[in-house]
Amino acid sequence: MKTRSTSVECGRQTTIKRSDAYVAYFDGLCEPVNPGGVATYGVVIKKDGVTVFEDSGLAFAKPWTQEATNNVAEYSAAIHALEWLKKNGLEDSDSVLRGDSRLIINQLRGAFKVKAKRIVDLHRRASKLLSEFNNLRLEWVDRSKNSEADRLSRLAYRKYRMESAQPRRLSGTNSF
Repeated sequence: MKTRSTSVECGRQTTIKRSDAYVAYFDGLCEPVNPGGVATYGVVIKKDGVTVFEDSGLAFAKPWTQEATNNVAEYSAAIHALEWLKKNGLEDSDSVLRGDSRLIINQLRGAFKVKAKRIVDLHRRASKLLSEFNNLRLEWVDRSKNSEADRLSRLAYRKYRMESAQPRRLSGTNSF
């Protein structure tokens, strides 16, 4: 028997056959300031409610520049999720891409225009990837339903901060 889950798709309820769908959750952040901080992303992909892939890291923006924004981080996460689905040959599989950014979901659907120059190329890249899928749906979810991807984006930020705070030793020198 196939289990079903109900989700909200920007105000509409849809029924997903969980056993048929890969569900990719994505999230991004830019801390401690937006824009101009450190932009990171998190991705969780599930099949039948079981996590089959997790990823996190720096977004497609150099830290501490004006290119680093929460929207760049969100697009970076969506792109990483789509690339994983494609790399694993899932273009014809029933798939869902879920995020808690209404802006990104609506831009990818074509409902909102892309105005910020820093995300035009990312939008184009994500849209090209989306066009390669035959059964992929975009869904907005409430932040509370995206906590795993959010946790990974925060973990990537903490990891970056810890690594960048470590003193760098020159080779061949002693620290004492």
